[in-house]
Amino acid sequence: MSSFKKFSLLAMVLVIVASLAACGSGSSSKDSSSGSDGKKTLTVSVDEGYAKYIDKIKSKFEKDNDVTIKVVKKDMFETLEALPLDGPAGTAPDVMMSAYDRIGSLGQQGHLAEVKLGNKDQLDDNDVKQVTIDDKVYGAPAIIETLVLYYNKDLLDKAPTTFKELEALTKDPRFNFATEKGKSTAFLAKWTDFYFSYGLLAGYGGYVFGDNGTNPKDIGLNNEGSIEGITYATKWFQTYWPKGMQDNKSADDFIQDQFVKGKAGAIIGGPWSAASYKDAKLNYGVAEIPTLDNGKPYSPFAGGKGWVISNYSKNKDIAQKWVDYLTNTDNQNTLYEMTNEVPANHESRDAAAAKKDELSTAVIAQYANAQPMPNIPEMAEVWTGAENLMFDAASGNKTPKESANDAVKVISDNIDQKYQK
Repeated sequence: MSSFKKFSLLAMVLVIVASLAACGSGSSSKDSSSGSDGKKTLTVSVDEGYAKYIDKIKSKFEKDNDVTIKVVKKDMFETLEALPLDGPAGTAPDVMMSAYDRIGSLGQQGHLAEVKLGNKDQLDDNDVKQVTIDDKVYGAPAIIETLVLYYNKDLLDKAPTTFKELEALTKDPRFNFATEKGKSTAFLAKWTDFYFSYGLLAGYGGYVFGDNGTNPKDIGLNNEGSIEGITYATKWFQTYWPKGMQDNKSADDFIQDQFVKGKAGAIIGGPWSAASYKDAKLNYGVAEIPTLDNGKPYSPFAGGKGWVISNYSKNKDIAQKWVDYLTNTDNQNTLYEMTNEVPANHESRDAAAAKKDELSTAVIAQYANAQPMPNIPEMAEVWTGAENLMFDAASGNKTPKESANDAVKVISDNIDQKYQK
């Protein structure tokens, strides 16, 4: 699932142990770069789901570079959270995968080495922004992901293309919610969760930080566009949706249950959900999220993962070659074939689109309208401050404007207190 939920925890760890990074030279690392056969050893940490992919492609690189690739299977988030301590101790891997929203903070704190993008001609500006902070590149884009629309093909002949169509579906009695008269499950989205609702606010003109996500002094979550987006969302919460949709803790379980049981026509979700729908033998389709009432596209966060190099590694040169190898077209093609995750490499992305897989096609199309998530450390305060942004308005406790202003004040105050420069 998307990485944003663990952002605050990692940010706290980074602040606590930042001093351990010192100059980030890796001088305190143990030298474990050679194996018993005298060859250099490059340690690569990946989630278990990527281990077979690495095993499949590593032999050619090992032969061409006279190196042994040692694969460590470990949860990506655990690896990243441990890096500030494992790096100085000499036990961190040389190369690992990182969610894009981790790379900025880890790089800024000195835990990641700068990376040269060997395949930059196969990336666009958004791809590069995902791995860049302070004009320095700390990762090589590997995978793209963003929210999409899932719909039940047994209930809908085709994917809705506008939010007006979604509203019209609420009049269909098949989607009446039995225990709450007048409420509908025709379309569901976890808008109490800022990760899911941001695309709505952005589509109306809202934004997190100014200057392309780099200026924490300019917060756009209470501008006219954001307030308009919140106002539109309250229409769904108060007019169409069951009361339970206001509960951020249980809303996702409710949405998944209704969709899998064939009681919801369409939902907004991430590509990580597709496997569970396949397991449930649901006849589902995937498409771009419908156009908003203002005629603009839904603009969710652009997410994904990239390959990064530990700044404590004693094998940075060979690690750079390995990262280049991982992100070339052939190996990105193999990544897609083995994981069905959409590659960042544009040639590989085009090859994936040519296969006409609905999920891949939808992710690629939606990604074109997605916005890179700000990767500055201050983003951690947004997740906390925006927790009640939608709930306060949806519940009627505050007006959309009051809710937006209060959330921005919390975010701004926390940034001022924690990130004084």
